[in-house]
Amino acid sequence: MCIAANCIVILLEAIGLSISISDRGLKILAYYTQISNIITLLSSIFLLALGSGDFTCGFRYLSSCMLTMTFLITLCVLVPMGGGFRKLMLSGNGLYHHTLCPIISVASYIFWEDHNSVIAAPVLITFVYGITMINLNYLRKFDGPYPFFRVHNQSKEATLMWIAALITIIAMISRAIQLIAK
Repeated sequence: MCIAANCIVILLEAIGLSISISDRGLKILAYYTQISNIITLLSSIFLLALGSGDFTCGFRYLSSCMLTMTFLITLCVLVPMGGGFRKLMLSGNGLYHHTLCPIISVASYIFWEDHNSVIAAPVLITFVYGITMINLNYLRKFDGPYPFFRVHNQSKEATLMWIAALITIIAMISRAIQLIAK
């Protein structure tokens, strides 16, 4: 089942990525969603090519945590902020990158794959991504791509609260996946 699920993930990731690149080009790399899905694509390829060694299992864990973060933040934050459920979850690259790939890939990791997890890895990568995007927004080199990074549109306190909330969420997701996948 693991092999079939990861083959499906690779196919869906390729479709979603082609849509994203045609819409945004290399600007896709500013999106946590795209980064998490690229990591997932690579982790699924590594799993099929190399098997389930420590590196591959750890990479699959990282991608599972990041995809869960992508799914939950899209569903619970971006959709209510006005993104629209149908638009963000059921159409375009969102169908693949916000819905199908997270569900299939995380289910495969939890239920059918070997596990190797370091909770700090998803937290650290998410923190570095967030600080980078906040700095780029502060310097006016980039706008967004998410509302909580737009430091000029919110107070410093709001920015700090968002950072704390997002880091807490990814830490909780990382721990939950670690516990569920045992």
